[in-house]
Amino acid sequence: MSNSTARFTLDPAFTVGEVDPRLFGSFVEHLGRCVYTGIFEPGHPAADAAGLRTDVLGLVRELGVTALRYPGGNFVSGYRWEDSVGPAEDRPRRLDLAWHSTETNRFGLAEYIAFLRAVGPQAEPMMAVNLGTRGVAEALELQEYANHPAGTALADLRAAHGDKDPYGIRLWCLGNEMDGPWQTGHKTAAEYGRLAAETARAMRQLDPDVELVACGSSSQAMPTFASWEATVLEETYDLVDYISLHAYYEPEDGDLDSFLASAVDMESFIDNVVATCDHVGARLKSKKRIKLSFDEWNVWYTSRWEAHAQAHDPADWPEAPRLLEDNYSVLDAVVFGSLLIALLRHADRVTVACLAQLVNVIAPIMTEPGGPAWRQTTFFPFAQASRHGRGQVLDVRVDSPTYDTRRFGPTDLLHATAVRADDGTVTVFAVNRDRADALPLEVALTGLGLTTVVEHSVLADADPDARNTLADPERVAPHPAEGTTLTDGVLGAVLEPLSWNVIRLA
Repeated sequence: MSNSTARFTLDPAFTVGEVDPRLFGSFVEHLGRCVYTGIFEPGHPAADAAGLRTDVLGLVRELGVTALRYPGGNFVSGYRWEDSVGPAEDRPRRLDLAWHSTETNRFGLAEYIAFLRAVGPQAEPMMAVNLGTRGVAEALELQEYANHPAGTALADLRAAHGDKDPYGIRLWCLGNEMDGPWQTGHKTAAEYGRLAAETARAMRQLDPDVELVACGSSSQAMPTFASWEATVLEETYDLVDYISLHAYYEPEDGDLDSFLASAVDMESFIDNVVATCDHVGARLKSKKRIKLSFDEWNVWYTSRWEAHAQAHDPADWPEAPRLLEDNYSVLDAVVFGSLLIALLRHADRVTVACLAQLVNVIAPIMTEPGGPAWRQTTFFPFAQASRHGRGQVLDVRVDSPTYDTRRFGPTDLLHATAVRADDGTVTVFAVNRDRADALPLEVALTGLGLTTVVEHSVLADADPDARNTLADPERVAPHPAEGTTLTDGVLGAVLEPLSWNVIRLA
């Protein structure tokens, strides 16, 4: 056990902000098996009449996903929205340059909306427009097709395709990762900022109430980071609501201690983007505050993808190949939970976030074609955060023992946040980064009227490499912790080594 105790104080007078439900969004891209044999598999024993896998739908509801970003990702920069509407048998097959695959378009815009409706009213669309190979005109056409009630060629075309009612898409991404040289139609910040501003202005002419997300940096490590955001926002500040952030984490050179501290990078990324946004706002003498859309985040072993891409036959354009199907361990899930904590700790500015992705592709849900669907280890922290992380985020400032990391120097062993629901219950989310020892925790509770520990759930395992697989889909699951107490306004707990903890108080 760690030599010293980690501590913090909770007080309802000290809050960060209200959690926007969209913080628990996800992402469906036409990549690998996310769509085909993931959410959509006509002929599967569990498929409904529309070809949607009802076993997957059940897991998506359990996961608690809200906003669902679509159709990409890198895919969107070559996307022709017209290919994805009308009778499925008449839709063209296209080469997808982003993932070197053949796109059949059997699943398109109407199917995406049908999937959201099947998930339930909590799931709202978040649509990306192609600003890589296309521009203002195509974005407006898609917006009119999707949202205009009736009486125009495109609105009537949607009705003729079977959807009389508009889709009501409020939230739109102006392209994807346009700072990245890998992006089809990659642009400089000045080029993209101008195009994003023109597109935003036009989309607002069609509907002043749309919410628009401008592309920020693809990671904090990009050479253009911060200068990209500043240039783009100089053009778009009064026209957009959000700037996007993307970040993926994996162990570098086997450095597990730094990997466990990935959220240190995520939190600094958020703070630096906020500072850049507010600097531009100050220069423009604007009272508006740009919000952050962290619309791609996850643990992703990108080195495996790069090795696959190098070995790939350039003449081969497969349909829905197995790509990016990372199988997550307990250690991965603990890092993943820490990233969720980082997002919640910045709920005042990060009001949209999308776990990339939803099914099969670096995903919390896995499927087998014709076979079962199951939960990865990362499923559990997300589902618990979505269920219990609604309300006011309380300001958590930890006093924690530290450990040394190669990338970040001395780092707290405890990473934590807490959310107070409308009914006064409080949920503490906490990660112990210590791979060897348990960590005692004391939380002083002031003015919260809490008397009872409802639950202390922990995700940990004697084998940090334990995973859920097709052969053993329930190997890893959260279990109750023993000995957690609440006495005289002080919560006492012991956090198992390398663990994700959810402690609910009433």
